[in-house]
Amino acid sequence: MNLNPVSFRLAAAVFAAGALLACGMPPAAAQTPAPAPREGTALDDGPYVFQAAPRRYEALWVCDGKVVRALQRKRRQQTTIAPRCGYDRPAVIPAALADPEAVPYAGGRIVALSDIHGQYDLLVRLLRAHRVIDANGDWALGRDHLVVAGDVFDRGAKVNEAFWLLFQLQRQAQAAGGAVHFLLGNHETMVLYDDLRYVNPKYAEVARLLGRPYPALYGADSVIGGWLRTRPVMLRLGDTLFLHGGIAPENLDLVAGMDATNAAYRASLGTAKDAVKADPATARLYDGKTSPIWYRGYFNGQLSTPEVQALVERLGLARIVVGHTTMDEVASFHAGRVIAIDSGIKRGESGQLLFIEDGRLSRGLPDGTREPLPERERAPADKD
Repeated sequence: MNLNPVSFRLAAAVFAAGALLACGMPPAAAQTPAPAPREGTALDDGPYVFQAAPRRYEALWVCDGKVVRALQRKRRQQTTIAPRCGYDRPAVIPAALADPEAVPYAGGRIVALSDIHGQYDLLVRLLRAHRVIDANGDWALGRDHLVVAGDVFDRGAKVNEAFWLLFQLQRQAQAAGGAVHFLLGNHETMVLYDDLRYVNPKYAEVARLLGRPYPALYGADSVIGGWLRTRPVMLRLGDTLFLHGGIAPENLDLVAGMDATNAAYRASLGTAKDAVKADPATARLYDGKTSPIWYRGYFNGQLSTPEVQALVERLGLARIVVGHTTMDEVASFHAGRVIAIDSGIKRGESGQLLFIEDGRLSRGLPDGTREPLPERERAPADKD
């Protein structure tokens, strides 16, 4: 059965209005929402997998506008959920989650990208073009490391597919001696504390049909939601620091105490927005201008190149790699001390990867070719 377009638009409008009221914003202040699926197209999404009982999972899909449910007994080593619609590969759930941050970094190749924003098809295209995954979508990078610096949620219509792919690759990479690191971005925290301004309208109807608020589809009782609550915000590999937004000069101690910082984010994930901003223990972790998931000071003229160089040197690093501030390319700033990797994948048209190999940096293009990084001075205006 195809989704009734009138019902879809109505649900999307109600969903958006509720999100704006929750954030204290009038509708006029919101960004224009992403377009809903074309009239006459089927609504497919899933799976959303939840702990149903100590020994069972419940998997939910919306296939052609209809809810599909399945109970799956947990297996001792791993449980496989067969595809129905949405994510088109088996969802393999290990008995114990991979711990990529425990994989020693021995100086091998690092591939990085950020700000996927539901653009699953473009993500797959980029990873295949550079043989990070093979033709079947499986891990092909061996003992090397892939870093995704946040923001899978929002905008695009294949958020769940992107999460499942990264979840599967993390397990496969660990088995091969490599690692997939997914770092939390500001849009992960936003969705989970119920700020839904940028959620694709498709998910209004999905949430309605499944009978759960959209953030609850990624609750702590879900497989992907539980996994997100294990993810860090900061990661150091060799002489490179990865995070979504950046480190403000007043927050250098958050890097020095990285384990505690990551633990504080994990513990607060899904807590109401007002609560995390009112609690002194978490307020600066969520500050919209200076926190590690929101900071843009490397690109807006707030810091000079000498100031950035001094900051990076104080941290004992060669460089900081960040997403969040959208560029049209992967580029170097401040004489190579800051590398920006939000290459505009969220637009669904093109994107790039960063490669770090033996201290040499390059970028990977959608056609599979590589080229040196350009040096830039300022970023284009970006408000989200």
